[in-house]
Amino acid sequence: MRVTQKVKKILAGYESDNPGTKANIARILMHGKLGGSGRMVILPVDQGFEHGPARSFAPNPAGYDPHYHFQLAIDAGLNAYAAPLGMIEAGADTFAGQIPTILKVNSANSLSTNQDQAVHGSVSDALRLGCAAIGFTIYPGSEDQFEMMEEIRELSEEAKSVGIATVIWSYPRGGNLTTEGETAIDICAYAAHMACLMGAHIVKVKAPTDALFLDAARKTYEEQNIDISTLSKRIAHVVQSCFNGRRIVVFSGGASRGLDGLYDEVRAIRDGGGSGSIIGRNTFQRPRDEALKMLDTIVKIYQGKDN
Repeated sequence: MRVTQKVKKILAGYESDNPGTKANIARILMHGKLGGSGRMVILPVDQGFEHGPARSFAPNPAGYDPHYHFQLAIDAGLNAYAAPLGMIEAGADTFAGQIPTILKVNSANSLSTNQDQAVHGSVSDALRLGCAAIGFTIYPGSEDQFEMMEEIRELSEEAKSVGIATVIWSYPRGGNLTTEGETAIDICAYAAHMACLMGAHIVKVKAPTDALFLDAARKTYEEQNIDISTLSKRIAHVVQSCFNGRRIVVFSGGASRGLDGLYDEVRAIRDGGGSGSIIGRNTFQRPRDEALKMLDTIVKIYQGKDN
């Protein structure tokens, strides 16, 4: 695998990591149509845990089959495929070596009222399945946030010791946060920064709005004239919050929606210096041909070929 100068520069930001971990980060960055560009698009399919099978897959019943998602990510030329243990186990042999995989090791479900997630995968599972990384969600703001942070500290330490990268989904929710506050720019930037402080190699957050939730933060944003007027400016601020761009930060695709809005968001991520997108429901809930066409357009936007 030839590693481009762009990817080498990104890897240089991870000064404490061993060659194995850097090799796995490189596997993700060098794979697919965006390989070597420093950008990435990842397919995450953990929504069956989060929302249930019908809500996740009934709009496109082919998605009930785990093999469908492996093949979709491969055929679309994506950088990686992320899923919980059972989904990856169901296709691990058939698709071995064809696309980097990320083992999502914790999940919530819609039957619980707690703002918490259960750990159901391990670093040993990731090694056994040939995964490039583990993925873990934290909920900054929830009553259970500190337990979640302690869990990922232990898992990330173990993963790094055996050369596996760590991806942290940092989704503020619970506690005193309102629905608007969950995606406010000060909260998104804060959540992204916390993920970096916990040692994440790749950070996943939601695209931020121009709302400001914390009064103390509002004062700073106004006094320092931090420009949050456009989505690309807000993306740039989140990237700045991730060690001034020394960490890979990707943005969630969110709930299924129209293509024009999705493409505009991808352009803003690109223009703001974000590393890419991690798009689940917007991908696999569409018919396969539509999903492939959509992903090809997103790739072209990140390549600068579609303005």
